[in-house]
Amino acid sequence: MEAGYDEPMFLISVVAKILDIHPQTLRQYEKEGLIEPSRTNGKTRLYSQRDVDKIRSILKLTRDLGVNLAGVDIILRLKERMDELDRINNDLRNNLHKQKGENTNNNNNSDLVAIKSSYDLVLHSKD
Repeated sequence: MEAGYDEPMFLISVVAKILDIHPQTLRQYEKEGLIEPSRTNGKTRLYSQRDVDKIRSILKLTRDLGVNLAGVDIILRLKERMDELDRINNDLRNNLHKQKGENTNNNNNSDLVAIKSSYDLVLHSKD
């Protein structure tokens, strides 16, 4: 059985080793509210693959772009809001096309092309 993207499965020491950072850095990110790992009944932190990817984004912002943790918090909140607005926009667009009787699966319909957010393009570019 394959683990899901959101399934908590990595201990703090494993994540620290994967990302080549000190476990205290992960504790600091949690203290700042940037990440929220799951906890076992014994209070052991468990990180999902989503958490690891989010930490990679935080590291890219701080190391490569020189953003401080307060700035990272603002950027992550704005990204979450942009993602939410993108979902709402896509739902509204799909509903509009359904009301007009158009096929939303039509590949020739340029209005329904999925667009990556600017944030994703900047943060994850290979340049």
